[in-house]
Amino acid sequence: MSEIKAPEHLQPATREWWRGIVRTYELEPHHLKLLTLLCESWDRLLLIRRRIKRDGMFIRNRLGELKAHPGLAAERQERVVFARLLRELDLDTEPPPEPTRPARLRRYRT
Repeated sequence: MSEIKAPEHLQPATREWWRGIVRTYELEPHHLKLLTLLCESWDRLLLIRRRIKRDGMFIRNRLGELKAHPGLAAERQERVVFARLLRELDLDTEPPPEPTRPARLRRYRT
C-alpha cells in the first residue's frame, strides 16, 4: 500500500501528528476523513487561542462597553468538536505497545 499523504493545508506540527496516527493505527477511508476533521479542528482551536491572546479575553464594543471576546465562545465550541472527534476515532485511549502492524481502532475491530 502506498503511503497516505497528510493534508497540505494542516499546520506542520498537526500534519506530523496526523502522520503519526496513520502510522500507529489501521484506518479505513472514512477514519481518514474524521482524522482530517480532527486535525482541522485542532488548527482552528490554536488560531482562536492566538487571537484571544492578542486581543485579550475582554474587548470593548462600539459603545465602549467591556464584553467577553467572541473567540471565547468559538474556542469552547471548537473544544467540544475536537473532543467528540477524538472520541469517535477512539484516540482518547492508549495505543497498543509497539505494534508489529498498525493497530485497528478498538471500536471498529472485527
